[in-house]
Amino acid sequence: MPRKFVPTTSTSPYHVTARTVNREAFASDLDPIWQIMSDYLFLIVKGFDLSVHSFVLMPNHFHLLVSSPPGNLSPALNYFMRDTARAISAVRRRVNQTYGSRNHKTVIESNHYFLNAYKYVYRNPVRAGLCKRAEDYRYSTLSGLMGRTSLVIPVAEDTVLFPDGFDESALTWINDTPDADQENEVRRALTRSTFSLSMQEGRKSSLEHALL
Repeated sequence: MPRKFVPTTSTSPYHVTARTVNREAFASDLDPIWQIMSDYLFLIVKGFDLSVHSFVLMPNHFHLLVSSPPGNLSPALNYFMRDTARAISAVRRRVNQTYGSRNHKTVIESNHYFLNAYKYVYRNPVRAGLCKRAEDYRYSTLSGLMGRTSLVIPVAEDTVLFPDGFDESALTWINDTPDADQENEVRRALTRSTFSLSMQEGRKSSLEHALL
């Protein structure tokens, strides 16, 4: 089956995700995997002039919100996927492939949609039962932004958490448990080439004008 066409844009952010082959864990210890991911994200930010908005490493996949002002995200991701796969294989001392397939990209064309994706990404470890609060998960740029861990990844200015200094209400919003149906709708939207919410009874979803 051919890959879905994903528009190339220099003005809108993307959500990018990739999963391991057979959904196996990257490794029993995620520390070296996080270091590899951090180092290569640093390299593609500097080498391809990208802007990383958030990154979360899960046991068998990752979530990345990123913008590409030069419109060169595809070659940047090709480099990132190839070289992180090689580095992870070396750490695991295995010759098997690391990722189950190429990355999946979704263009996010409005700030409203971006905020829903932003919260979804940072809440991923909470949904998986890996932590109680999003900022407690150490393999996330949120933990670094909150000063919980050191952060190698150059994160673009975060105007959600730090509009004019730290906004406690924004962190509360990230940690508020959303309605399950609405959260599933965001998850489905992130499987599409362009983030879009479902139509029900001829009307836009309740998420069209409401945040999770």
